[in-house]
Formats: sequence, C-alpha cells, structure tokens
Amino acid sequence: MQLYLIRHADAVSERENPLRPLSPRGRAECGRLVAFFQRNGALHPVQFWHSPLVRAFETARLIADGLKLDAALVETPGLMPGDDPVKIATRLENMDTNMSLALVGHEPHLAALATLLVRGKLRPVGFELKKGAVLAFEPSGGVHKKSGRRRWHALWHVEPALLGPA
Repeated sequence: MQLYLIRHADAVSERENPLRPLSPRGRAECGRLVAFFQRNGALHPVQFWHSPLVRAFETARLIADGLKLDAALVETPGLMPGDDPVKIATRLENMDTNMSLALVGHEPHLAALATLLVRGKLRPVGFELKKGAVLAFEPSGGVHKKSGRRRWHALWHVEPALLGPA
C-alpha cells in the first residue's frame, strides 16, 4: 500500500471568492505536478479522498484527470484543517494493504497526520507541506508500541516550487 498526502494547490483569497477555488497559480502548480508524475509514474492512487472544500476537490480532480487515472474522487470527512488526524489514521488501519490512496487536504491537519503515522504521536510535528506538496508513505511492517497502529515511513516528498518554473 502506498499513501500520498497532498496539500491543495494555491487558492484565491476569501475576499475574491468565498468558496476559495484554485487560483491560476494553483492550476499551474497542479499542471507542474502532473507533468512531473507523467515522467516518473510515481503517483498512482486508485482513490483520491478529499475534503469538502472546493480547493481540495479541484486539486484532486486536476491531478487525477491530468494523469488519466481511473481513480475515484471521494469527499471524505476528517480532512478539514482542524480535524483530528487520529480519525483518518484509524480509517487507514482498516484499508486493504494492496490499495494505494491519496488524501487531499489542508494544513495543519496533513502535517499532524504524517507525524502520527511515522512517530505514533501528533507532536512535535515533523513535517511541513507547502501548497501543492505531495508526501508519499508506505507501511514499514511494524506497529507503534502505544497505539498498536501500523507504522509508516516516508518515501519521498515533492512540491511545485522544487519542479522549477511552469
């Protein structure tokens, strides 16, 4: 199983549009990610779980469509910025280990979730996901002593700014 944590790409300000869809910059960030992953094939989830916010859905859709993935886009509770990462970590425990999954959400939730998966606790936060960043994990084969949850390790991390100009 591979797990991809994806922070939504850049969005317009709330003043410009209260729904905060992706900005032209955010759409370009998604385009750079798509081009990068088309070249290396490293992103291949069968489902994209996304928060109910427009910017997360649009990020998931642009990446899935751009990579021509036959992946379901599933609005999923528990991926909002202030949600408890333990809820998503618990859901991941029950997932098929042969399924690759992308979670498209927000900070500070995603960084806390990543820390929980790797360290077994929420603090101190060990990750930072910039807008449009993708962080990949796989199970390490072990479990965390206190929680008994599956232990994960990070495979790679990429963000649009690392990919150069559009």
